[in-house]
Amino acid sequence: MRHNKQINNLGRTYSHRNAMFSNLAVSLIRHKRIFTTLAKGKELRRYVEPILTKSKNDTTHSRRLVFRKLHDKYAVSELFKKIAQKIGDRQGGYTRIIKIGNRLGDNASMCFIELVDYNKFLFETKTSHRLKSKVRRSRKKSSKSKNIVKNENIMSGETIVTEE
Repeated sequence: MRHNKQINNLGRTYSHRNAMFSNLAVSLIRHKRIFTTLAKGKELRRYVEPILTKSKNDTTHSRRLVFRKLHDKYAVSELFKKIAQKIGDRQGGYTRIIKIGNRLGDNASMCFIELVDYNKFLFETKTSHRLKSKVRRSRKKSSKSKNIVKNENIMSGETIVTEE
């Protein structure tokens, strides 16, 4: 029976599971976004969110507690210097899981897990890179006149003139 089974062991021993989540958490802190299976992503969220909460209080004790879990000096220093500044006002929910489909080899469901405040695509401006086209025609219609389409790129200010 599965009464009160709350931890997904992912078919690993206790030490292997802790080492795997430590490595995944360090990768998430360094790269801000990692690609993994959905089961590992959901368990990684449970592993890394308390670490991120501890990083908001920059004391020697909290650094030691976080280093006990991560075992990486670079990740701990980046966590306390850069990431803690961005998540300081957030009450929780520091990570986001985005499902992306199934893996080809074994059909395992895959996902991206990322830090919420570091999503580059979310904070881009809404101005698109589409070409704005204006059609200019002469008043007199003759057989020699052609329609000239003038394309102006909004972002770079370039003008492209083509004949139709």
